[in-house]
Amino acid sequence: MTQYNVTGMSCAACAARIEKAVSKVEGVTSCTVSLLTNSMGVEGTASDSAVIKAVTDAGYGAEKKGAKEKRTETDEDLLKDRETPALLRRLLYSIGFLLVLMYFSMGHMMWGWPLPAFFDDNHVAMGIVQMLLAAIVMVINQRFFISGFKSLIKGAPNMDTLVAMGSAAAFGYSTVALLLMTRAQADMDMEGVMKYMDEFYFESAAMILTLITVGKMLEARAKGRTTNALKGLMKLAPKTANVIRDGEEKTVSVDEVSKGDIFVVRPGESIPVDGVVIEGHSAVNEASLTGESIPVDKAEGDTVSAATINTSGYIKCKAVRVGEDTTLSQIIQMVSDAAATKAPIAKVADKVSGIFVPVVIGIALITLTVWLLIGRPFGFAIARAISVLVISCPCALGLATPVAIMVGNGKGAKNGILFKTAVSLEETGKTKIIALDKTGTITAGEPQVTDIIPFGGTAKEELLGLAFALEAKSEHPLARAIVRRAEDEGLRAEDVTDFEILPGNGLKAKMEGEEISGGNRRFISGSCMISAEAEERIDSLSDEGKTPLLFEKGGRFMGIIAVADVLKPDSREAISELRNMGIRVVMLTGDNKKTAEAIGKEAGVDEVIAGVLPEGKESVIRKLQESGKVVMVGDGINDAPALTRADMGIAIGAGTDVAIDAADIVLMKSSLRDVAAAIRLSRATLRNIHENLFWAFIYNTIGIPLAAGALIPLGITLNPMIGAAAMSLSSFCVVSNALRLNLFDMYDPKRDRKVKDALNKDAVIPADDKEEDMMKKIMIEGMMCPHCEATVKKALEALDGVVKADVSHEKGEAVVTLSKEVSDEVLMNAVNEKDYKALSVTAL
Repeated sequence: MTQYNVTGMSCAACAARIEKAVSKVEGVTSCTVSLLTNSMGVEGTASDSAVIKAVTDAGYGAEKKGAKEKRTETDEDLLKDRETPALLRRLLYSIGFLLVLMYFSMGHMMWGWPLPAFFDDNHVAMGIVQMLLAAIVMVINQRFFISGFKSLIKGAPNMDTLVAMGSAAAFGYSTVALLLMTRAQADMDMEGVMKYMDEFYFESAAMILTLITVGKMLEARAKGRTTNALKGLMKLAPKTANVIRDGEEKTVSVDEVSKGDIFVVRPGESIPVDGVVIEGHSAVNEASLTGESIPVDKAEGDTVSAATINTSGYIKCKAVRVGEDTTLSQIIQMVSDAAATKAPIAKVADKVSGIFVPVVIGIALITLTVWLLIGRPFGFAIARAISVLVISCPCALGLATPVAIMVGNGKGAKNGILFKTAVSLEETGKTKIIALDKTGTITAGEPQVTDIIPFGGTAKEELLGLAFALEAKSEHPLARAIVRRAEDEGLRAEDVTDFEILPGNGLKAKMEGEEISGGNRRFISGSCMISAEAEERIDSLSDEGKTPLLFEKGGRFMGIIAVADVLKPDSREAISELRNMGIRVVMLTGDNKKTAEAIGKEAGVDEVIAGVLPEGKESVIRKLQESGKVVMVGDGINDAPALTRADMGIAIGAGTDVAIDAADIVLMKSSLRDVAAAIRLSRATLRNIHENLFWAFIYNTIGIPLAAGALIPLGITLNPMIGAAAMSLSSFCVVSNALRLNLFDMYDPKRDRKVKDALNKDAVIPADDKEEDMMKKIMIEGMMCPHCEATVKKALEALDGVVKADVSHEKGEAVVTLSKEVSDEVLMNAVNEKDYKALSVTAL
């Protein structure tokens, strides 16, 4: 998407006209214009010059964003609120002259306030003074007339056209009345003079412009606050960096930092660009990007991001991503792009805004004609027509959606939740089903020690120390889990000799002259006796989805250490929140059915779909979509097909890699609660949009008939000045309502819609519900953990003709479902190539 800055827009009708004009340009596939940010996003192959010419021909100005050779402003400067100060100056001048005008027109005439003797019985002089004062206010607010009549001439009237026509009609009619009064005074017709004096609407002409300016200023000030989140992100970007050049430390502009430069960051300083630590260690506060206030420890090899704050140590880093490639720049671009897109719900309002002004002008003319036909004076009829013109407000309709989208987007960005488009912010709250990838989403994504169970009088520390000494030399993921646990408890690995890895079984070595070994039950039972109590614990741990590792020393059974990919601390709470929001939660995993059920039960999900490899998730999502709108939550890498297939894709735990193409929403943190928060924020934003649209529609639906005089038979008349005041407040009310989203707590589940009937959380759906044509069972030796299962499963399912493979390391078997004949030899070779031993193949 190419973005442009647009100038000269005053209301939603302007935005609609620009969209219509640019959409006609050859090569443009889509165009969205944001009145809120005065920007335009264009997709397609059209040249910049063609797009800009279309905007210019429509009567507005345009410039491509980032055209640095033409401008010196930064992106932050472009979002700076220049409109409010200018409007405030106009307002103050207008009020000054309006007060004098009101003194003459109402203070003296109605309440007898004193005037210089020159005006005694000189009604023409009073009229001329009122005309001059009204003309001055009109000149001060000439922008309404220039923009309004220019748009009218081009056949695309806007809000300024309504204001200009209303004010000009009041001024013109009053000027005619003044001329007629002058003739009456010359004829000494005092009755005629007083009659025409009552026909003056000079104060209405000036008051309309002043009140509309009040509304415009309040609206501009409120609109400026809607971009505070985006401006806040831009202000985070550091301006300078301390780089090492020619062996010396130099302070340079951050724009001068190149990829590969070495820079240093002292405690309390902001990190200037994305990089990797090459020296030192520290704790870095990443709240500016993730919303997480707890500093993250950084050491050599760890990545750091621009705009995060070094809180403690001195670190030296190598620049990896600079300029527009930094994480912060990508976040700013993502929020900006989202603001430039349109939510589906905005389309109705845009269509109405596009024809609104011509319809209102038509209604005003009809109002004038009808009142004249039924015999009312021209002054009365013109007052009703003016009221219709000035009370109508297309801006409220046009702003109803974009202001809420901008505020909601900014609110999410501040909490590490990035919506790529307005569509994703609107549609996420309509989710019916959430599919959660197990590894890295529900679980931590790496094995951890969950249970340490010593036997035979062995101390817990002794068992862990033995396992540490043995596993320290292994690179297996389960071994690393034991090593981490031992290091966390401050243990030191004892030296071992004769270390040997026995694939599919375990490890063995010698420590202090005694043989030690660790591995699965089958392997350890060959070296020592395992008690019935231990056997029961092993079965129990397996039922819970954990991998029990057994250890012996010198023929004596020492105990069990269970390892598993454990749930994240907040997963159960987050899933509970999702279910209470009326959403069906489905867990996808490549684990076998037994392990998947255990984890699904612990997490509290509604359904478990087991035995699904990454490439098979896309078809599962397609199946789930038959039941409603589906959101897929994954890591954004191997889940890309599923994220793309789902109605909404959420990439969780993106960290610094926020540019994940497959995802519609990117979560900076790895917390599953952010998924619930994103849905909550989407629902709140959509609710706010509905409120805004209701107010905008109901305001015009009630206001226009009232202004036209529909209730005059009941004695209710709307003065044009009251109509102008109502118009000026309508847009302000819409924008102010959207700003309430800043107060919304997206992590508070108290107002979530509750589920009436809880779904069965233990239900299991097979990964593939097609009728099984052929099945074979392969007996395999050497598998000892879920990682082994996944390796064999992937190897088998890669074969042509294998629909799926259910693998169990506990049973030492793989059951494959075939869509066509696959020879036993091919199946066995696939297993053997992965360093496991296929013993036999039997048909089922």
